[in-house]
Amino acid sequence: MDRIEAGQEMAFRVGFTGHSGHLTIEPLPPVQRSTPLSSLPDFILPPAFPRETPESIKEYIKETHLLPRLDPDEFSAEKSGKQWEFDWFDRAKIPLEPSLPRSIVIPTWELPFRRTKRSSGHDIWEPRSEQVDIAELTAGAEDSGVLPRIVGPAKDYVKGSLSSHPFRPGGLEDSHSLGRILPDGAVNGEWVWEVLNGGPAQSIAPSFKDGLDLGDLRAHSSSWNVFVDQSDVKPVQDVKLFDDLFRKAWEEDVLGYAADGDTSKVQVETKELGSVESESETNVDNSSVASNIAKIESSVLDEVLSAELQATTTILNGDQDGSIEQPKKAWVVSGASGKIVEQFHELVPDMALNFPFELDPFQKEAIYYLERGDSVFVAAHTSAGKTVVAEYAFALATKHCTRAVYTAPIKTISNQKYRDFCGKFDVGLLTGDVSLRPEASCLIMTTEILRSMLYRGADIIRDIEWVIFDEVHYVNDVERGVVWEEVIIMLPRHINFVLLSATVPNTIEFADWIGRTKKKQIRVTGTTKRPVPLEHHLFYSGELYKVCENEEFVPKGLKAAKDASKRKTTSAVAGGAGSYPGSSPSNDRARAHRHESSHQGKQTRHSGSQNLGNSRAVWGNQNNGLGPNTGLRRSEATMWLSLINKLSKKSLLPVVMFCFSKNRCDKSADSMTTTDLTTSSEKSEIRIFCDKAFSRLKGSDRNLPQIVRVQSLLHRGIGVHHAGLLPIVKEVVEMLFCRGLVKVLFSTETFAMGVNAPARTVSEHPFLLLVVFDTLRKFDGKEFRQLLSGEYTQMAGRAGRRGLDETGTVIVMCRDEIPDERDLKPVIVGRPTRLESQFRLTYIMILHLLRVEELKVEDMLKRSFAEFHAQKKLPEKQQLLMRKLAQQTKTIECIKGEPAIEEYYEMSSEADTHSTKIVEAVMQSPGSQHYLSPGRVVVVKSESAQDHLLGVVVKAPSSNNKQYIVFVLMPELPLTLQNPSDSSNLKDDKGAGLQILIPKSKRGLEDDYYSSVTSRRGSGVVNIKLPHRGTAAGMNYEVLGIDNKEFLSICNCKIKIDQVRLLEDVSAGAYSNTVQQLLLLKSDGNKYPPPLDPVKDLKLKDLDVVKAYHKLNILLQKMAQNKCHGCVKLEEHIKLARELKRHREEVNTLKFEMSDEALQQMPDFQGRIDVLKEIGCVDADLVVQIKGRVACEMNSGEELICTECLFENQFDDLEPEEAVAIMSAFVFQQKNTSEPSLTPKLSLACKRLYDTAIRLGQLQASFKIQIDPEEYARENLKFGLIEVVYEWAKGTPFADICELTDVPEGLIVRTIVRLDETCREFKNAAAIMGNSALYKKMETASNAIKRDIVFAASLYVTGL
Repeated sequence: MDRIEAGQEMAFRVGFTGHSGHLTIEPLPPVQRSTPLSSLPDFILPPAFPRETPESIKEYIKETHLLPRLDPDEFSAEKSGKQWEFDWFDRAKIPLEPSLPRSIVIPTWELPFRRTKRSSGHDIWEPRSEQVDIAELTAGAEDSGVLPRIVGPAKDYVKGSLSSHPFRPGGLEDSHSLGRILPDGAVNGEWVWEVLNGGPAQSIAPSFKDGLDLGDLRAHSSSWNVFVDQSDVKPVQDVKLFDDLFRKAWEEDVLGYAADGDTSKVQVETKELGSVESESETNVDNSSVASNIAKIESSVLDEVLSAELQATTTILNGDQDGSIEQPKKAWVVSGASGKIVEQFHELVPDMALNFPFELDPFQKEAIYYLERGDSVFVAAHTSAGKTVVAEYAFALATKHCTRAVYTAPIKTISNQKYRDFCGKFDVGLLTGDVSLRPEASCLIMTTEILRSMLYRGADIIRDIEWVIFDEVHYVNDVERGVVWEEVIIMLPRHINFVLLSATVPNTIEFADWIGRTKKKQIRVTGTTKRPVPLEHHLFYSGELYKVCENEEFVPKGLKAAKDASKRKTTSAVAGGAGSYPGSSPSNDRARAHRHESSHQGKQTRHSGSQNLGNSRAVWGNQNNGLGPNTGLRRSEATMWLSLINKLSKKSLLPVVMFCFSKNRCDKSADSMTTTDLTTSSEKSEIRIFCDKAFSRLKGSDRNLPQIVRVQSLLHRGIGVHHAGLLPIVKEVVEMLFCRGLVKVLFSTETFAMGVNAPARTVSEHPFLLLVVFDTLRKFDGKEFRQLLSGEYTQMAGRAGRRGLDETGTVIVMCRDEIPDERDLKPVIVGRPTRLESQFRLTYIMILHLLRVEELKVEDMLKRSFAEFHAQKKLPEKQQLLMRKLAQQTKTIECIKGEPAIEEYYEMSSEADTHSTKIVEAVMQSPGSQHYLSPGRVVVVKSESAQDHLLGVVVKAPSSNNKQYIVFVLMPELPLTLQNPSDSSNLKDDKGAGLQILIPKSKRGLEDDYYSSVTSRRGSGVVNIKLPHRGTAAGMNYEVLGIDNKEFLSICNCKIKIDQVRLLEDVSAGAYSNTVQQLLLLKSDGNKYPPPLDPVKDLKLKDLDVVKAYHKLNILLQKMAQNKCHGCVKLEEHIKLARELKRHREEVNTLKFEMSDEALQQMPDFQGRIDVLKEIGCVDADLVVQIKGRVACEMNSGEELICTECLFENQFDDLEPEEAVAIMSAFVFQQKNTSEPSLTPKLSLACKRLYDTAIRLGQLQASFKIQIDPEEYARENLKFGLIEVVYEWAKGTPFADICELTDVPEGLIVRTIVRLDETCREFKNAAAIMGNSALYKKMETASNAIKRDIVFAASLYVTGL
């Protein structure tokens, strides 16, 4: 090389050295000149490896790491024996992608109490880092299936899309998804071998019409190379022997080491906080170590089998009794630990959220478990402080930079929680019609929204750490409880649970189901202690009677109330004094009773359709609605005034009056016209609040009758709250009540769930002091019934202000009668309602699961709460099945050749089946009763099942004896003859029931054989004790009384019997004569005489019974001809055959119970699949078609009716206003309303839609689905608001549309709001179908209804 000049005349020379060709730099002497010869590098050997280039590096990585190769150990020529002269992998032109990193450095999470101080001295926690394999991070957290999923577009980040796959549910085994996505031929390699051998390739995918054109595939040349296995058995045995010797030496060493008493190093290391952990985390003591060491002596095979069995049982059946070696893992852990409460601040020193009050013990436990990353189930009474746990989960999500989701059963709770949490956390709200800040870290939504996100695979699911389920007991709701189960099953594995519920008796059971389903340990905590104890009173005739205190029923209070009722009744009858001034108590009670009856009947017909504020109903009556029942209304008002005055004097206001009818709430509040409970300052505050709240409405909407009347009531401190109110009116009432400005609130039970206490500190306004029940009966939509204990507890739990009151007061109104203790006690102190599964299959659920091939509908059914107990017992059943299969069954050895006992036993079993079927029909028919007379030959069922008995009817039933007395021949061998010494012994034998045949030489004249019936009449007395056994003519016989069900056959012949000598005289000759006559009937070779003809003789007309009767007699003849008949070992072999059949049936039953066919809803699932195939939502391979994808969009209405309506183009000839009016039939809920006035075009559209529903109902009924077509159409289509919605879409003011119907204003608003969501669903469906005209029509319809008071923003969301 050329000389390189440097500073101070220093020069360098560059050259190569080493086998790898490294560069060397050597200084040159200053005198050396720069000559061409000296510039050449020194000669060195060429490098051992060729020069590396980017192409060579890429080729090396490709061959070494990227190209697929077979395992040389498994697919070597020595093992396979077949070699192809063809390189398959060279022909595979696969685009190569850079591989993912093998490992990654991540910070490690430590519990707060385990964190150590850093050398820096700061309190800030500095996490350690560790290098982990990337596979550990992705294991179990795969997105949706065996294929990786990509992140969807930003617009689908929150709510997902039908084109996205759901995330894999937690606890779902990989084998299930693999079985769905890959056919058997692809999994077991059959398709590959078929192609390699020159067979046709599988080029057409399931449900596709055409496939890939692969051209002509031919089999490539191959040769077989046979190799001799050079390995010998002896080295293997030597290795095994060496292993055995090593193990034995190690065991002896360990045993000797332990025997010396030094077991400290063998002992399992104890964690730092072992005493704080639950029972499942206890330490291992010396005894367990010794037992473990002793168990090492078991064989290797036993250890492997027991380890596998324990692992399976631990995962699938954690609570079953297991071995001592390894404790079973419990999926639910309950029981309070005092150490957590005592050392809470040491355990959780750095709380994510600090509270201004001392936490209760159950709250500390829940927070500690949340810090550990465990799922928590909190069960406590209403207002006990469960919301604290939810708030801490929000704080943890904020601290961890993840997300938390709060789900509520109803929209009102979602809106209120948004207001409560808005100032504390970064909160967003997602409901059907509102989407506020979906990017927030803490999201509040309804359960239906979360279900939709899970089915649609929303990418936001990746970030969720906690899902908080509030009001878990709402899973008992018949209509919407299934949504909770779906969400719990569908949640991915990385999401933890926070479940908040009222006290229920089966909390452990429900938590165990969640733990087993999700393969997560659930920590159960809570309290049964109320924060404020309750006192329950009866209010009767102006007085309060205490009936319950500290959860204990007080019978004395109930007795005192009953005594007062008796005194009042007696005085009313004697003196005629009225209960109230100017009225007779008897007349008042009669009128009240008639009013209640008519009111209940009206409720039943209209389901509470009366509304508050309708100018034609209660609120429009300027005379306060007294009407014809003025006396009754006065008495009601007087009663309410009496109660309110009494409560006001005792400072027990505010109060909630629970009335289980919207109409009764309105009338009760309207009757209190002279009551004023607010001060002037409170009136001013109420007026300012109402003006500010209603100022957002248009001028005409502000003057709606309902708003005017509610403001008038609120100014006097009286409020009403039910579903018939406008949403903004309900929110105003709720907010004023929480501020303590509403003193008396008449409400339905929705208030108990829809409003929660804002805080528990004394500085806040008091929430509620007293609860009053107008009645303890309610109409649940089907019938009037007593309140359930759980419902009563939910509403009564609102009484009492925590921190202010020592006790809360609950009052039950009693008007005319005092309830009995058997009715009152179960409601007040009864057992709370259990959590029951309401899981049911829906078409939209099936379609969503079929759309994702990795998920199976059967998996959803197995994991439902309804199947929990059956699935819990599966490991036990599997072990039982293995034991059954491993049992050695006995073989039947026949002495007459090939065994025929199984055939004989099958015939006998079939004969029993036929006899059971026909015995009642035949023997109880008039014809059979006529033929069952004395002397009729019959066949009677044998108790030993060895042979049926031939006999004769001796006496028919009478008034003294209700049974037939029958003489039958017994098949046993003759008894040993006995010779009685005298006639007294014979008489004794008669009484004993055993008849012995006396030799002829010692018989008297009266004992001689008789061939004809005696001429004298009998007295009808039976002198023998039944059953009467004996021997005559070499045969055993028996006289017994039986019912007509014991007859198997009535023969077509009769014999002559002497009833008097058989039953009264007990003559041995008569018995011998009867035996001989019966034996003569067998002389022709038949076991039994021919039976009576069922048609000609018995006059039977039922075709099935006649056929069964013929089959029975044919079977009896075949059994008589079988070689097993009469065998000496027949009874023994029958027993063996019965055991073998029972064993087979038990095995088959266990297999069936472990299969998917045993699921409760499997028949319904099969029927629904057939329906979906019939209407074209899925094809024969269960692949969802475009019609099924459209049905997946329908969440508001019945999915089948909506989908058929779209594909039949029923909206094409309708205007947008008409279309949205027809669509209201999908979302309107009230059954009975006034008849709407429709245009001819709308009437035709309604009829067309109703016919579609009837057709779909008939189709489902034809596939054995329990659906009545008429009921199906009525339940899913309600046309009561079509006229209202049509006028609203045309721009009619809200006050005018309220005049068109008797539906409450609140239900009108709710229907139109849901209708907007339905328009969006139909618009998405139109996009899937490619129907641009329908898309624009739905968009126009949605814009037409979104205006004014119907879509006024919630006060909870926007604030004041």
